[in-house]
This record gives sequence, structure tokens and C-alpha cells, in this order.
Amino acid sequence: MTRITEEERAIIDYVENQDPKSVSNLSAEMNRYKNMALQQMTKKKAISLRLLENDIELIKARALSHGIPYQTLLSSIVHQYATGKIRLEA
Repeated sequence: MTRITEEERAIIDYVENQDPKSVSNLSAEMNRYKNMALQQMTKKKAISLRLLENDIELIKARALSHGIPYQTLLSSIVHQYATGKIRLEA
């Protein structure tokens, strides 16, 4: 379950109650929230994954041919699958 901070709760209450209050430094606040959103979207978590040794070697070779680290390639594949850009064949 995701925990909501006091600041996030205030934002939710603001949106749900439609009780607008002006902000003196709108540009700075917009940048602050943009940065918070970007940090959340780029947050990474380490995982442990067991793969066949041969598959790892093949992935490393493909990554090398593209000039990128194999972990970056694996991360990209997972991201593309998670966002629906690639699909498994049935």
C-alpha cells in the first residue's frame, strides 16, 4: 500500500474540495512538483533474477553490438514490455 504524505493529502483535499488558494511563487511551485514527479518516475529498485547462462551471454553480445551495457538493455526490454510497446507472442 502506498503511503500518502501530509503534503500529498493536502493536494488531494484541494482537488476534491475545489477550494482554490493562490500561490505567490507559481513558477517555482510548478518546477518543484515537476521535479517530484520526475524523481518518482525514475526511481529504480534492484532485483535478483535467475536466467539461463546462455541467454545472459546472448544478451551481453547483443548489448555489446549496440554499444550499451547489458543491464541497460534488459531494463529497456522490461520497460518496453511494461508500457505495452512490445508484446509476447501467444
